[in-house]
Amino acid sequence: MTHTTSWPRTVTTAERRSRLAHRHLLLPETRTDDVVAISDALLALHSSDPATVHLSTWARMAHPSLTATDHVLYQDRSLIRHHVMRRTLWVASRPVMELMNATSGRRVAAAEHRKTLKMLAHTGMSDVDTWYDQATEQILGLFGPAEQLSTREIGKALPELSFPVETTPGNPKTAVVSAHSRLVVDLGFAGRLIRTHPGGAWNNSAYLWSATATWLGHDLPELDVDDSAASLVDRWLHQFGPGTTTDLQWWFGWTRTQTRAALAAAEAVPVDLEDSPEPGWLAADDPGVDETPPWVAVLPSLDATTMGWKQRDWYLPSGAGEAFDRFGNAGATLWVDGRVVGAWTQDKAGELHHLWFEEVPAARRRQVEQRLDEVRDWLGDTVVTERFPGLSRATMLTR
Repeated sequence: MTHTTSWPRTVTTAERRSRLAHRHLLLPETRTDDVVAISDALLALHSSDPATVHLSTWARMAHPSLTATDHVLYQDRSLIRHHVMRRTLWVASRPVMELMNATSGRRVAAAEHRKTLKMLAHTGMSDVDTWYDQATEQILGLFGPAEQLSTREIGKALPELSFPVETTPGNPKTAVVSAHSRLVVDLGFAGRLIRTHPGGAWNNSAYLWSATATWLGHDLPELDVDDSAASLVDRWLHQFGPGTTTDLQWWFGWTRTQTRAALAAAEAVPVDLEDSPEPGWLAADDPGVDETPPWVAVLPSLDATTMGWKQRDWYLPSGAGEAFDRFGNAGATLWVDGRVVGAWTQDKAGELHHLWFEEVPAARRRQVEQRLDEVRDWLGDTVVTERFPGLSRATMLTR
């Protein structure tokens, strides 16, 4: 009897870049006005910087529209905003957010709850658990007659909860916040309250709050953690694969053990990566992709494509590290054919600036600059201040 060994195939860097273009809807022919489809193509949209959600959808829409994005967030409510992986605020479709909440959100909420109790205990409060439970009921009780409230409105309605607490008790450099505002955020982590409309313009992060059951029609379900993790890994591999175990562990904020178990449960297929000494993984039924025509993209800070992998050398040329801050958060980037070739920013007057990390042919530069003109026209008088600008922003504004 002859035995044959099935060796993992090698996925080339060119193939990875083609997958990125097709699956993240960055080719002109893949653009769509289905905002939920855009979110699902990226699994979720970063929302730590409120402008990212709208600029990420702009980059992938056939007919970019603030109204269309706002509709699925605040009218149809098929996209929801919640803290999950890596204690980061995300926007995702309901099915995806439910999986993320099961695998990451509940753990993040438990850690934040412990922090809140520690803040309260530092004030000298004798029975923090009882106070917390009673204060929670008071806050949630406000949402019977009112569907949405701001943090300030909650504090004015419940002034007895508005005493100061230290965010890092005992630290000389601690910040001080109102107890009611910390509790509101805590209830957001726990999924009992949900962020709704911004209190001002679309790029404002002072969101109104609603009881989750009121806003969605139900609470976030208590899904099985292991089943949810396997489902999320499968979804990630279909949109971001191939990726390494390190990529997956970082993206989800899981332990190595949990990541490996989820890969096994998802029946992920091992592959060799041309650009990495660490093996990669593909979804079990990955259909592959065709080669891509030339393409360009202008992406905002914290865009899920730029932030999608921990090991980024395969789409970052030398010098492109300046697109990130010292913590690895991505600033606004310029892309040509699956590589970050430059960065862009907006000054306080609304003017756009950009720089190149490497030589780019004149014809491709003009394509990128045309997309920048489209961003400028779409923004109009709106000035977006990046909360996590790359290191290159200072260079762009002073050269």
